[in-house]
Amino acid sequence: MPGLDTLLAFLIATAIFAYIPGPAMLYATAQTLARGARAGLMAALGLHVGGYVHVLAAAFGLALLFELVPPLYVALKLIGAAYLIWLGLQMIRTRNARVNATPQGDSNPARAFRQSMIVEILNPKTALFFMAFLPQFSDPAAALPIWAQMLILGTVVNVVFSSADLVCVALAHRMSRLLAHTSRASARVKAMGGSILVGLGLTVALDR
Repeated sequence: MPGLDTLLAFLIATAIFAYIPGPAMLYATAQTLARGARAGLMAALGLHVGGYVHVLAAAFGLALLFELVPPLYVALKLIGAAYLIWLGLQMIRTRNARVNATPQGDSNPARAFRQSMIVEILNPKTALFFMAFLPQFSDPAAALPIWAQMLILGTVVNVVFSSADLVCVALAHRMSRLLAHTSRASARVKAMGGSILVGLGLTVALDR
C-alpha cells in the first residue's frame, strides 16, 4: 500500500469530498423527508451497495468505457436523470398520504433500497470520480497490485461517503419530525422531498 503520508492525504481528501453537499446527500435527504427515517437509512444503504459497482469498475478499468464512448456516458446519465425525476414525481403525487405510512415508505424498505441502488449505479459521474481519484493514491511499487489497492481505497471512500449520507438522514429525520405535527405539514415535507429529487434529476440531465 502507499506510504503513511499518502494515506493521510487520501483520508483528508476523501473526507472533504464526502462532506461537500452532493447528489447522494440530497437524494438521501429527499428520501428521508418523503418516506421517513427507515427509508432514508435503506436509501443510504442502497447508495453504498451501488457504489461498489463503481469501485469495481474503476479497479478493473471498466469506467474507461465512459471516456472512450461518450454517447454511452450521456445515455446512462439521461436514464438516471429520468429515473430520479420519476421518483420525485411519484412522491409529489402521493404527498397527501402520511409520510411514514405510504406504500412506498417504511412499509416497504426493500423498495427504497432497490431504487437507491439503481440511482447510484446509473450515475456515470461516480464511476468517473473513482477512476480519476483512486489512481492518485495507488503505488505501482507497493506489494499489492494496483487493482487490489484501488479496491481497498475505493471501499474506504465508499464507507466515508456513506457516513455523510447517514448524517443527512439523521438531520432530515429531525427536520421532518419538527414539521410533521399536522397532516398539512406532513404533505409539505413529502412534497419537498419529491421536489428535491425532481430538481436533482433536472440538474443531472442538463449538466454538461
